[in-house]
Amino acid sequence: MPNPLQQKRILLGITGSIAAYKGAELASKLTQAGAIVHVLLTASAEKFISPLTFQSLTGNKCFTDADLWGAESHILHVQLGLSTDLFLIAPASANTIAKIAGGIADNLVTITALTARCPLVVAPAMDAGMFNHPATCANVKLLESRGVQFIGPAAGHLASGLEGFGRMQEPLDILHQVRWLLAQNGPLAGKKIVVTAGGTREPIDPVRCITNRSSGKQGYALAQSALDSGASVTLITAPTDLRPPFGVKIIPVETAAEMHSAALAEIGDASVLIMSAAVADFRPMKTAAQKIKKEKGLKEIVLEPTTDILQDVAHHKQKINPSLRLIGFAAESENLITNARKKMESKGLDLIVVNDITAADAGFEVDTNRVTLLFADGSIQELPLMKKSEVAEKIIQQVCAWLAGSGE
Repeated sequence: MPNPLQQKRILLGITGSIAAYKGAELASKLTQAGAIVHVLLTASAEKFISPLTFQSLTGNKCFTDADLWGAESHILHVQLGLSTDLFLIAPASANTIAKIAGGIADNLVTITALTARCPLVVAPAMDAGMFNHPATCANVKLLESRGVQFIGPAAGHLASGLEGFGRMQEPLDILHQVRWLLAQNGPLAGKKIVVTAGGTREPIDPVRCITNRSSGKQGYALAQSALDSGASVTLITAPTDLRPPFGVKIIPVETAAEMHSAALAEIGDASVLIMSAAVADFRPMKTAAQKIKKEKGLKEIVLEPTTDILQDVAHHKQKINPSLRLIGFAAESENLITNARKKMESKGLDLIVVNDITAADAGFEVDTNRVTLLFADGSIQELPLMKKSEVAEKIIQQVCAWLAGSGE
């Protein structure tokens, strides 16, 4: 599904804090993600950063308290509050949090907070002692009871030189959380999607293992796209360097056996299982308890087959969850369609995604993929070379067609 930030109108309030420079980075990232951003600066914030900075980053006018009494529009704070999808205050000082909690409306940011009918999200930034003060704690608790969402603060080095909670969350973290919040009413709201990702590792000894070249990028892109559609997403992931999308339930695994157990445990209340992980077909029959020394040599590694997770899920599906939809992946080097069709039929899949692993610009370890979608009814859809995020959108669009508005 498309990025839920696309064309969303976001008000970004910047208050008096040294973290205002992070607000500039946040404004830039939101704009680059497709949002329409209008920034409101308090008088204190103007002492740290200028309106021109935000106007340059967003392409839109940056509003200050002076605009409250200008001719920009009729009752500016009402217009801003009623024409936005989300109001984000980042950084939010202890003073601004206290004002909003008390209903004080003495600047453009706080008065707009009273008129806004959209979700209000606050990212605090202040010294640790200020954030932990009973007054601030009470204000935060009160605002949370009114439905205000808080992001952070994080722990770390503060402008005072002290260490503790009070740092504004990093702009990228805030961007991901805002993206998740805006997706909550998507077409897959209330649906659970289970995604597997990465390449499993089958240990030979405590140091060595049998694995494959899967990066997990396609699986993580599928998890993000499902989140963007409002789904509840469980990501069963083998080791990878990728950062999990905000909002997913992460189940880390290493071996095929661990992934098998996790999948069976999660599918009972799921609508779809997307098996995009590259699961080892074989594992060492015996795993050495100690590291095998090079000088002793290793004549052979005796392998045994691992459990075929999708086949086992299909076998138990009627007893566990009869309505579960199954999507598999086939990484093939020859006879793509024929081999994928056999795999699809043997495992009772609703959809299989097949790609040619011999292509240098698609498949393992790259950001692009060229796949063919094979459906249970015999139809075929060939997709051109595209980003893995775009492939994920195509697959989740199919999931939406199956599930959106249905009782499945």
